[in-house]
Amino acid sequence: MANNGMPSMVALLGLLAVAGFQNRDKLGGLLNGLGNQPADPANPGRATGGLGDILGGLGGALGGASAGGVLSGGLGDLVDRFRQTGRGAQADSWIVPGQDNAPVQPADLEETLGEDTITELTKKTGLSRADLLERLSKTLPQAINHLTPEGRLPTEAEAQRLAG
Repeated sequence: MANNGMPSMVALLGLLAVAGFQNRDKLGGLLNGLGNQPADPANPGRATGGLGDILGGLGGALGGASAGGVLSGGLGDLVDRFRQTGRGAQADSWIVPGQDNAPVQPADLEETLGEDTITELTKKTGLSRADLLERLSKTLPQAINHLTPEGRLPTEAEAQRLAG
């Protein structure tokens, strides 16, 4: 599956892979600045300093999207991917209150995200394929559970409050 048109999902996954959910207090600040990084004149499309250096230009790919837009759009795209690959019940376990979060194995993530998304994430985060998939397999269930406190995907405004 190509990830064309899903920069929010790639940004969300990149942030979770690099920063990890254990640093969730910092994710809101990162997301709020993600689309507003200045471009690096020597490398168009790549932001300079801070988050831009860490994520290799994910901010430039979002074109000024808000933190709420990144979260709500990224979560929606990600859950859709899980549903399209027959893993909807797994993703729903992270969303529905009172359910235990089903684990996700790196191999399941690999199949769900697809080659294009994984390749883009490894390039933009600097993580190896194995490290990326391992980090996301540990991070996604808890992160999505936290970002869906109402038992559903948040609206952009709700996601903005969660990010802030």
